[in-house]
Amino acid sequence: MSEFKQLVFSGVQPTGNLHLGNYLGALQKFVALQDSHDCIYCVVDLHSLTATLVHDDLKEQTRSIAAAFLACGLDPEKNIIFNQSRVPQHAELAWVFNCVARIGWMNRMTQFKDKAGKDRENASLGLLAYPSLMAADILVYRATHVPVGDDQKQHLELTRDIAQKFNNDFSHRIAELGYGVEMQVGEEAVNGFFPLTEPLIEGSATRVMSLRDGTKKMSKSDPSDLSRINLTDDADTIVRKIRKAKTDPAPLPGDIEGFVGRPEADNLVGIYAALAGISREKVIAEFGGKQFSEFKPALAELAVETLAPINAEMRRISADLGYVDGVLREGGERARQRAEETMKKVYEIVGLLAD
Repeated sequence: MSEFKQLVFSGVQPTGNLHLGNYLGALQKFVALQDSHDCIYCVVDLHSLTATLVHDDLKEQTRSIAAAFLACGLDPEKNIIFNQSRVPQHAELAWVFNCVARIGWMNRMTQFKDKAGKDRENASLGLLAYPSLMAADILVYRATHVPVGDDQKQHLELTRDIAQKFNNDFSHRIAELGYGVEMQVGEEAVNGFFPLTEPLIEGSATRVMSLRDGTKKMSKSDPSDLSRINLTDDADTIVRKIRKAKTDPAPLPGDIEGFVGRPEADNLVGIYAALAGISREKVIAEFGGKQFSEFKPALAELAVETLAPINAEMRRISADLGYVDGVLREGGERARQRAEETMKKVYEIVGLLAD
């Protein structure tokens, strides 16, 4: 009996500039994964329609995300890099999953509640159902692993629920067609067509918070540009934003316990540790007891040293639209071949006359 081949999938929405949190929490890890895993990285442009239907610059934003992938070190030969709308099988499988998933499952999604707010009746159906499209993004390639942050764990759990319900509902058809693949569910080895995708956590999780409010995650959608360091920011802008980052009057504490109740200080030390690739304890050993007026210039210098080469490479790559479009086009063709194979089998399993 065959087993699922390990495959990593991840997608990034083309809404707003990528920032330091995206780099430390995702892109840096993507680059490390490409040497050990088969990886597919997608600019999920269809998902951006759930936030704002009409975009003036969606193509440019899509190219910008792709340029960031490449500038951070993702190799288009080693990985498949493409934009979602080039592969219609994402939307085809999402419709099948809309019929598999339950409305109650969607209503429980925390991000829908947050984004829809109090006016849920006026939210788009796409906003409610987009976790189903996210599940299709992953499972149309039968990906086994997804690098996820805390805010996406619930959606990955939903993806597993959808996969398991599909496998259960069509278990006889899957067996008749010989499309079952062995996987472990708890202590039991079972057959299924879709894998129960696992979260992939590489090293310690890096959660970068806003420079203006240490209790909120750094976000592309924050109205204040001072809340984040964009990958497109030049050196002077990075230095200015770190200098203006919110802090408190007390010096940096001499131990981890001293950060309790000091989220901004905790955030800046965490950023320094992540950029330097060292533990927070080592940062505290060097800067504990010192004022922010001494720590911030060191952090700014480290941030510029890390991000300036990425910024320069992004500008160089973005200036060559033919190259960026070529990477996305070729990646789309490679992705479509895999997705077509999956959808052909899905239609057979479901019983649709589609050949």
